[in-house]
Amino acid sequence: MKPHLSLKNNLLIFLLTVVASNLLHAQNNILVFQSDFGLKDGAVSAMKGVASGISANIKIYDITHEIPAYNIWEASYRLVQTAPYWPAGTVFVSVVDPGVGTDRKSVVLLTKSSHYFVTPDNGTLTLIAEQLGIQEIREIDEAVNRRKNSGASYTFHGRDVYAFTGARLAAKIITLDKVGLKLPNKVISIPYQKPVFDGSKIKGGIPVLDVQYGNVWTNVDQKTFDKLGVRLGDTVNVRLFTKDTTAFDGTIKYVNTFGEVKEGENAGYFNSLMNFSVGINMGDFAKTYKVSSGGEWFVELSKK
Repeated sequence: MKPHLSLKNNLLIFLLTVVASNLLHAQNNILVFQSDFGLKDGAVSAMKGVASGISANIKIYDITHEIPAYNIWEASYRLVQTAPYWPAGTVFVSVVDPGVGTDRKSVVLLTKSSHYFVTPDNGTLTLIAEQLGIQEIREIDEAVNRRKNSGASYTFHGRDVYAFTGARLAAKIITLDKVGLKLPNKVISIPYQKPVFDGSKIKGGIPVLDVQYGNVWTNVDQKTFDKLGVRLGDTVNVRLFTKDTTAFDGTIKYVNTFGEVKEGENAGYFNSLMNFSVGINMGDFAKTYKVSSGGEWFVELSKK
């Protein structure tokens, strides 16, 4: 092959790679909000108003605005619970920000799955970074990515910085490189108990409750659980505890669905994220046994 043809082919391949990369990470006009604001006042509406003012073409949705106040860990969990089911290019704005106005960084993270997350870097990105991977992180430059004439406000960055920046991204008014300074690919991470098998039992965490029904969701995945050698229909020893208190210590039948146990009976099953969970058929396990969730709550499983 002649040298000049080889150079042309290499250049064509390079240009196609750049175009493909840009298409892969392109925003898609979808903007998804999450916060601990609740819906009792106008905070959520104000954020959506800012976003709508950026572009009428943005499609706005919600994960939830009922994250318990200041609960950064639950914000992290709800993001990773839902984000993988949204199309590549979706922009998420998550505002659980007890440090608002302090020196915590405001960032946009692009995952390897091509999802964008606009949020304070305060632990909210713990599980997203771990499970979806980090493609790039930028610190929001508020000199250019902040709602006009909002500089005197220090306590509503959800409206003035995150909704504004997220909407500009979703609407393709800016690309990631226009957000601000590129940062190292690491985030503030909240420590938690990962599921481990020691040869006879599994220890894991209780990251969140299924709040509508009172089921207790652990982070023990199917692969780790299977190391116990427990089969469907068998019973498994379950202990739910903190360092100071054991809320539940007993045997529970392992089933596929609640219909396989009697009403009012405990059941162990895999939830929609394929993590081992426990509940009561037509009842509230968490309330009955006073179980909560978070970094101080643990689960221990063993074969009967």
